[in-house]
Amino acid sequence: MPTLPLWLEPVERLLDAGGAVLVVLAFVAVLVFGMAIERWWYYRFSWRRARRQLIRRWAARSDHRSWSARTLRNVWTEALVAKLRRPLPWIKLLVALCPLLGLLGTVTGMITVFDSLSLSDTHQARAMADGVARATLPTLTGMAIAVVGLLFISRLEHVIRREDQRLHDRLARALEENDA
Repeated sequence: MPTLPLWLEPVERLLDAGGAVLVVLAFVAVLVFGMAIERWWYYRFSWRRARRQLIRRWAARSDHRSWSARTLRNVWTEALVAKLRRPLPWIKLLVALCPLLGLLGTVTGMITVFDSLSLSDTHQARAMADGVARATLPTLTGMAIAVVGLLFISRLEHVIRREDQRLHDRLARALEENDA
């Protein structure tokens, strides 16, 4: 068997441990946590600057009381909050896929175990136990990724609600400071 490059050895071990579904789960985990890091980065560096610009733009307007001004304010705030919320549906989709992919890995692993047991003359309990343990690894991995992803989704939704409220409060405070 040809030797693999050094950087592919972890992938080979992953395939040996849990099958191809584990590689797909690893890819999904990289996507989920990549999106999580991107959202953190956006919140820490871009969101606050965009919020300040919106508050300055709102405070600079001469009309704040009319229906069109309040509608414009709502459109601006909803557009800004939508930028913060943008990847949330994708993250939710990927997190929901993780347990299903784990279950797929377990089913395919169990099929492999029973297939190998039917082909062998000796039905060794140790071989079956190793196969079952190997088959359940994708389910454990999928659930672990999903739990961590759900924690992130919950935190992100909390931050979005809080920042939406802060934005409305700061816009109102900017008007009070302008009127004073």
